[in-house]
Amino acid sequence: MGKKATSDSAAIPQYVLKGFRGLHRQEDDTTDFGYNNLDTIHPIAGFELYSSRGLKPSLGPLKSAFYRISITITGQVDMQLGLEHFKHQPRTMSFTWPNQVFSKSNISADAFGYYLLFNEDFLNDLVPAANIPREFPFFDYSGKPLFQLAPEEIDRVQQFVLNMNEELKANRPGKEKAVRMYLYLLLLEAKRSYERQQLHVSADTGDTVYLVSHFQKLVSRHFLLKRKVTDYASLLAVSANHLNRTVKDVTGKTASESIADMLVQEAKAVLKYTEATVSEIAYQLNFSEPAAFNRFFKKMTGETPLYFRKNALGQYNA
Repeated sequence: MGKKATSDSAAIPQYVLKGFRGLHRQEDDTTDFGYNNLDTIHPIAGFELYSSRGLKPSLGPLKSAFYRISITITGQVDMQLGLEHFKHQPRTMSFTWPNQVFSKSNISADAFGYYLLFNEDFLNDLVPAANIPREFPFFDYSGKPLFQLAPEEIDRVQQFVLNMNEELKANRPGKEKAVRMYLYLLLLEAKRSYERQQLHVSADTGDTVYLVSHFQKLVSRHFLLKRKVTDYASLLAVSANHLNRTVKDVTGKTASESIADMLVQEAKAVLKYTEATVSEIAYQLNFSEPAAFNRFFKKMTGETPLYFRKNALGQYNA
């Protein structure tokens, strides 16, 4: 299991790249694309590249301490980022950033693509880590993290991926700089498509879709400390009634139910990826007592926390 970037036994683990491979690759995976089964002298620190061949059928929910780019060439994949649900289709790219709760499931039999993982400081020579969300808006919480590219755009993106794979395998002088440059060019191509499609939604539009999306992103960031609808209504400068009504109209769930859903995701991740006791998790998630956490979890999932953990570990070890 990947090394955690946090020492709190009851906190949701935030995985770093070193040792992370076992969480997303099948044990009998023998594919040799990108970083997979790469000779020990070839890897580049802070960067990994894979194809979807050999990927586990599901992943998460979990948090990672690095950026992730997913590229779907064929087939479909369901993805969830915090409270937002997305479906990868052909020519789709998605982007996640450090500290997001992330999961992937329902990978279709014909699905094929690539994914790249890189640390926050990997592109420092080209883009300082602090500037990445501003330079590439799909890495910012207010942007759109998933979108479809035109055929010629996805062809260029795929070629950059193949160029990076070639650099990893050939192990020629200057390969690290070459990989960084190809990664930057890939992100630039994605940014050009993003801007061409005018995907950045302004808060000035008053769009209900924007309001709900912004609410969901805020919940994903603040749900451990902010549990009331009024907290988010204040942040969004709307009334609690308007927020509840709008969220219900768009998602079919009230704002309160959405906050509870986010809390369940966090609880599932801690149960699945840590050895913390149910009591420790209850207090970590700011419940008054373990019994209250048990009632909440069973109401939301139909299972007790211990039953969920047992099943989750069984699936993980299968």
